[in-house]
Amino acid sequence: METFGPIPVRLSADFVQKKLRAPSRDAIETLLSKALSLAEARAAFAVAYIEEKGADEVVIDGRRFKSRVLRKNLDAVGRVFPAVVTIGNRLEQAADQSTDLLEKYYLDAIGNLILAEARSQLIQHLCRRFALETLSWMSPGSLEDWPLEEQQPLFALLDGVQAAVGVQLTESLLMLPRKSVSGIFFPSETTFFSCRLCPRDRCEGRKARYDEALAKEYGLLK
Repeated sequence: METFGPIPVRLSADFVQKKLRAPSRDAIETLLSKALSLAEARAAFAVAYIEEKGADEVVIDGRRFKSRVLRKNLDAVGRVFPAVVTIGNRLEQAADQSTDLLEKYYLDAIGNLILAEARSQLIQHLCRRFALETLSWMSPGSLEDWPLEEQQPLFALLDGVQAAVGVQLTESLLMLPRKSVSGIFFPSETTFFSCRLCPRDRCEGRKARYDEALAKEYGLLK
């Protein structure tokens, strides 16, 4: 396992204001500056190899993952990068301690944007490091086809991650600090979005529209 970071995240106030649909740029600029000063973006990743491929499962470095979608995405792939990205807990604590409900909401939302940018920088780092054109990723729990229970074999591939970047997996399969994300990153010709296979109507984190035809192609619909 290797670490990447600290990751210097940069976000413009204009970008954040647009994303959050905030009426005041000045307020966002102040909170963004505070959030960036508190965030401690880091990542841990491993280079892992696929040993077996079944109908709806794969074995990666001795760990079995059950998912039809993941299996299909890794059809032509032999090497993957399990990883965890976090921004630490200082921003999370500041949001929790704030008595201003709007500030609390904005700090939490800005934290999500910082985490997403840190993940993007990890992707860029992996692409440069391993001479890859494009990397996509999947996270346990993002689809019914790949439930949260799959966090356990994923974290098993990242032995020592808590000591390395401070992220632990709880008994309820949630990560602490909360502003953390885990997943398997894999080479792809085009960027894969789990959102295209998720029919849930309301989701603030949606990155792409649900595609029923694609869901049928992945065997999730008959």
